[in-house]
Amino acid sequence: MMHTHNEQSFESYIESVMQDGWTSVANTAFDVGNALFAEQTIDFIKQSQPTLWAELAKLNGDLLPGQIIKALVKERNLKGTLHILRHGFKFQGNTLKLAYYRPAHSLSKEAEALYQCNTFQVCRQVFYHPDKQQSIDMVLAINGIPVATLELKNPGTGQNVKHAIKQYQNDRDPSAPLLSFKTGALVHFAVDTDEVYMTTHLMKQKTSFLPFNRGSNPQSVDCGKGNPIHPSGHRTAYLWEDVLQPDSLLEIVGSFIFIENAGKKDEHIIFPRYHQLDSVRRLLAQVKSDQTGKNYLIQHSAGSGKTNSISWLAHRLANLHTDQDKLIFDCVIVITDRVVLDRQLQDAIYQIEHAMGVVAPIKEGSQQLANALVDGTKIVITTLQKFPFILRGLLRIAGAKDTDMPDEAALLKSKAWQKKIAGRKYAIIVDEAHSSQTGEAARDMKQILGDKAVRTEDVEDWQDELNLVMESRGQQPNLSFFAFTATPKGKTLELFGTHGKAFHNYSMRQAIEEGFILDVLQRYTTYSTYFKMIKKTADDPSMPAKKAAKKLCKFMRLHPRNVSQKTEIIIEHFRSCIMPLIGRKAKAMVVTDSRLQAVRYMLAFQKYIGENHYTDVHPLVAFSGTVIDPETELEYTEPGMNIDYKNGRHISETQLKDRFGSEDYQILLVANKYQTGYDQPQLCAMYVDKRLDGVQAVQTLSRLNRIYPGKEAPFVLDFVNKAEDILAAFKPYYTVTELESESDPTHLEEIKHELNQMQIYDWKEVEDFAKIFYKPLGEQKRGDHAALQKHLQSAVERYKQLESDEDRDKFHDKLKAYVRLYAFVTQLINYTDQEQEMLYSFGRFLLPHIHPSDSRDAYPEKDVELQYYRLQKVMEGSIDLSEGEEVKVKSPTDTGTRKAKEEDKPLSEIIETLNERFGTDFSEADRLFFEQIKETALQDESVLKTAAANPLDKFELGIEQIIKDLMMNRLKENDKIVSRYMDDEKFQKVIFNLLSKELFNDINGDYNAKR
Repeated sequence: MMHTHNEQSFESYIESVMQDGWTSVANTAFDVGNALFAEQTIDFIKQSQPTLWAELAKLNGDLLPGQIIKALVKERNLKGTLHILRHGFKFQGNTLKLAYYRPAHSLSKEAEALYQCNTFQVCRQVFYHPDKQQSIDMVLAINGIPVATLELKNPGTGQNVKHAIKQYQNDRDPSAPLLSFKTGALVHFAVDTDEVYMTTHLMKQKTSFLPFNRGSNPQSVDCGKGNPIHPSGHRTAYLWEDVLQPDSLLEIVGSFIFIENAGKKDEHIIFPRYHQLDSVRRLLAQVKSDQTGKNYLIQHSAGSGKTNSISWLAHRLANLHTDQDKLIFDCVIVITDRVVLDRQLQDAIYQIEHAMGVVAPIKEGSQQLANALVDGTKIVITTLQKFPFILRGLLRIAGAKDTDMPDEAALLKSKAWQKKIAGRKYAIIVDEAHSSQTGEAARDMKQILGDKAVRTEDVEDWQDELNLVMESRGQQPNLSFFAFTATPKGKTLELFGTHGKAFHNYSMRQAIEEGFILDVLQRYTTYSTYFKMIKKTADDPSMPAKKAAKKLCKFMRLHPRNVSQKTEIIIEHFRSCIMPLIGRKAKAMVVTDSRLQAVRYMLAFQKYIGENHYTDVHPLVAFSGTVIDPETELEYTEPGMNIDYKNGRHISETQLKDRFGSEDYQILLVANKYQTGYDQPQLCAMYVDKRLDGVQAVQTLSRLNRIYPGKEAPFVLDFVNKAEDILAAFKPYYTVTELESESDPTHLEEIKHELNQMQIYDWKEVEDFAKIFYKPLGEQKRGDHAALQKHLQSAVERYKQLESDEDRDKFHDKLKAYVRLYAFVTQLINYTDQEQEMLYSFGRFLLPHIHPSDSRDAYPEKDVELQYYRLQKVMEGSIDLSEGEEVKVKSPTDTGTRKAKEEDKPLSEIIETLNERFGTDFSEADRLFFEQIKETALQDESVLKTAAANPLDKFELGIEQIIKDLMMNRLKENDKIVSRYMDDEKFQKVIFNLLSKELFNDINGDYNAKR
C-alpha cells in the first residue's frame, strides 16, 4: 500500500515537479568533505570553458580534476560560496567561472550561449556530515555547487514547519562543510505544505528563521500571514514552481543575495524575503511593459526591509532593457535622507558587479550632483533639496565665476548640458515618499530632468520660459517614479498610486503577524486629565474661541503641577515595569507637545530623580534651536541640557543618538525630533503627552515596533489621546491604504476667482511680476530682484489697509491654500493655464510679506489660574486593529475652499466648555456624600428657579453643569468615592437620575406648599 501522506512522498512529489531544468542526482554523488557535487562541477567547466580546459589538461593531465576541486574549495573557504559563484576562482593564473548569468540584453549570442551552459542539480536524502550518518531531505546545486538545503515536513505525519526548524536548530551541525556560514549553502528552507521559513546562518539554538510566505491573501485588504490556496493543492508550491526554478534561483544568486557588514563580526547573508523579491520582479515586468513616464507606489510596512528593496530595485532598473534590447533608463536617482542607504547600496552593487563607481552618493552639494548627471553615472543617491540649485552647479562646472550673471560662454555650455541631462531617461526612487514630493523642490527636479523642459529652440522671452515651467510641473514622459512608504497620505496615493492605491503592498498586519515588527497597540493605556480653571480678573474679555481654547490647553499642559505629576508617573512606571525588560536594556521615549514642554519635562525629571536619589535612570532631551522659558527668561539648548553624568561634558546633537543607544541612558524626551525615521530596537515604552493624528500617530508610535531579542509587545501610556482616535489613525494603514476620492482641479479656479474679487492685487502687477520672474537666464539683470519686490509691495499695502482682521485672515488663508493646491494638482495634470501659473508664483512670493492678524490673538492664560488638577487612568489593554470598518485616506481637494468664521465667546464660557470636556465626569459616592451635594444645590438660586420654571427633563439639562461643578469642588473630600464613580458610567447615570429627581421633587414640593 502506498503511503501518499508521508514525508518521502512529499519529497518525491517536489522532485518530480522540478524536472524542468533540474537533474536528479544520487546522494552518493555528493562529496561530503568538500561539500559539492564534484563530477557536475568539472563537467560544467569542461562544457562552458573548453579552450581553457584543453590548455590546462595539457599541463596537468589526469590530475587536473582533483587539482581544480582542491583550488576551488580553498578559494571558497577564503572568499565564500557567493563570491566564487559570481566571480569564479583562480587556478594556475587563470579565472575559472562557476556560473554564467543571464545577460541584460540578447545582443551577445556568446553570453546567451554561456548562460545555457548552466546545470542545476537536485538531490534527496543527502548525508552532509563526514562523521555522522544524518541526512538532509533535499539539496539544490548550481553547476555542482550547493546553494540551498530543504527540510520537508508533511502535516499528514503529525509534523509541520516548526519541526523542520527545530531539526535545523537541534540536529544539524553548522560546522559541517555543507552547512557552514558563507562557505556552505547560502540558504536553508524549512518547508511543509502550508508555510515556508528560511535562514542564511545556522547557529544551533540561536538560529533565527524568517517567514518566506506570500501572505494569506496577497495584495488584498485582508492579507495576513501564511499562504493562499494554490491550484496544485500545496499552498507552498510557489517555492518550487516559481522561486526555486533554475532561472529564478540563478537570478537570486546573481542579483539579490549579498553579504551585509562584510568582514565584520555582525556580517550576515541577506536573502530576499518573498515580498521583496515579488515587488522588485513585478515592478521590473511592469516597467518593461510601460517603458518610461509612469509612477508606482510601493506600500511596505516598517520592518519590511525597504532599504534592501530599494537597493535591489535601483541596481536592476539601471540595467533593465526592453525586449528590443534597448536600455530603458539612462540613470537611476534615489531620493533619500538616510546615510545608511548610501553605504548599503554601494556594498550590495559592488558585490554583484565587482566594480567601483556605479553608485555616486551626493554629499558635497549641487555641483557634485550636476557633475554626476553630466557624467552619466548609473545610480545617483541624493536629497530632493539639492535640485533647486543644480543650475548654479552646472554654471560653476562650466566655468562661470558669477552664477547670477554668467558670461555667455559658460551660459551656452550650461544650456548644452541641460539639454543633455533632460534628454535622458530617469528612474527616480523616492525613499519614504511624503507630501514634500508635491512642492516646488519636486518641480525643480522635474524641470532639470524632464524632457518637456528641453529647449529645442532658443527661449526668446518670459512667455516661452513660463510655458516651459508649466510643462515641467506635470508628469514627464522620460521620468518614472518609484515611491516607497509605509504610511501613504492622500496626496501620495494620488500622485504615485495606481487607481487610488499602491502598486505593491506588504501590510502592517502581515508584518506584525509574521513577527517582523511588534504590535504597538497591544499594551495601550490612556489617561484623562481632569482640571478646572478659574478667572483671576473681573473683566470678561471676548476673544476667538478656538484660539483661546488652544492657549488654555497649552497653559494647562505646561503648568508645573501637570508636568510634575506626569513626571512622577513616568519615572515610577519606567523603573518598576519597563527597566527590568530585555536584560535591563529597555529604553523609553517621552513625546512632548512643544520644545518648551520638553525643557520643563527635563527640568522636572532632573529634580524628581535628584530628590529621590535615583541613580539608575538618566534622561536625555531632544529639541531644535534655542528655547526661552517665558516665566524665567532663561535660555535652553539641547546640548546645554544634555550633560554626560560621567564626565560632565555636553553631549552634542550629533552624539545624542549614539549616547542614547548606550547603556548609560534610558529615557529620551523629544519635541518634534526622533518621531519619524528613528530606529532604536531597545525602545520598549512610550509616554505620550501630545495630540497625535493620522499619519503622525502611526509614525510616532511605530518607533516602538522594532524587534529585539527577548522584547515583547511594547507599552504605551498616553496622557492625551483617546483609544478610539488612535485606532482611527492606524486603521487606514493596517492593511491596504486606499484613496477615498481624487482631487478636483476646478477648486483652483474657484479660489483664484475669490482672490481676484478681494482686489488685493491688480492683475497687471501679477503680469509685470511674471515678466521678470520668468525671464530666461541669459536676460536676467541684477536689478530684477528689486523690481520683483516693487510689484509685490502694492499688494502688501492694500492687504495692510483692509478694514478688519477677519478680511486679512481670509485673504492670507485663501492665497496659502491656492499656492499649496496648485503645487499639488499640477504634479498630476499638465496645466496650460498661464494665469494660474502666474498667480501661483506671485502668490508664493507674496505670502512671506503678509501675515495673519495678531491683534485678535488670544492670551487667556494671563487671566486664569489652575484651581484643580488630577490624572485618571481611563483605559488599559489592547487596541484591536482588526475591529471596525476599513478607513480610506482623503485627498487634499477641499483645501481652502471653505473656512468657517470663528465665533467670539466670553472667557468664562470658554473655561466652562473646557471644564465640561475634561473635568466633569461624575464620581460614585455613598448616600451621605450625595446628600451633601443635594443640600448645597438646594441653596443655589439658579437651581431653584430652573426647577420652578421647567419640567423634569428640562430641569435635568439645566442643572447638569451645576451638579458637575459641585462634584468637582468636593473631590478632595472624597477622592476614592469620586474616582470609583467616574469609572462607572451606568452607575453615574443612576445616581444623577436619583439626585435630580429628589432635587426636583423637594424644590417643587416646597414651592407648591408655599403657594
